[in-house]
Amino acid sequence: MIPSTFPPKEDIARLTARMLLEIGAVHFNAETPFTLASGLPSPTYIDCRKLISYPRIRSTLMDFLTITVLRDAGFEAFDNIAGGETAGIPFAALVAERLALPMTYVRKRPKGYGRNARIEGVMQEGQHVLLVEDLTTDGASKLSFVDAIRETGAICAHTAVIFFYDIFPETRANLRDHGVTLHALCTWWDVLAEARAQASFDTPTLATVEAFLTDPRKWQAENKK
Repeated sequence: MIPSTFPPKEDIARLTARMLLEIGAVHFNAETPFTLASGLPSPTYIDCRKLISYPRIRSTLMDFLTITVLRDAGFEAFDNIAGGETAGIPFAALVAERLALPMTYVRKRPKGYGRNARIEGVMQEGQHVLLVEDLTTDGASKLSFVDAIRETGAICAHTAVIFFYDIFPETRANLRDHGVTLHALCTWWDVLAEARAQASFDTPTLATVEAFLTDPRKWQAENKK
């Protein structure tokens, strides 16, 4: 069912950040940084996959994601909802259910056997497809999924995520140059503000996180082992 109320974007961002903190999806560690997939260090880490285990929070955030897409892209903008393998699949299914639309998913790479497909489910030429994921950092994986969708003859000009890092200035530009608009519920800046409001972490840790968010490349260069 489509949500009938549309909270302000600021409230959605604040509440999303609060929920992520509440379930322990947000990790800040100033003393022992996390290692990202790139091999670079980071004092922040977020695990949006945990959301699927919290029904009330999961339902609320999927309402928020649906509202955001309807408000920003249009009420009749899409014919198909696609999830990115694997984290985006459950969220795509929940959004598709709310919008009463077909759901598909996109593999990271062809299966290597059978039809060797990247698209699972029914996606038709000319359909307008919304790509749903859990989060985005620099947008690179989104472009790969978008290209796979477009190879079917479908149209993909929008991607929606729960969480957007919003610390790398090139991300939105890269997506925009690829003809893709990003919709997100909250960013690291929203999480940092809510963490401060709730005193979820000590002051030195929050100061380190802010320094990283302000200039992540500099922080990583200074803290690379």
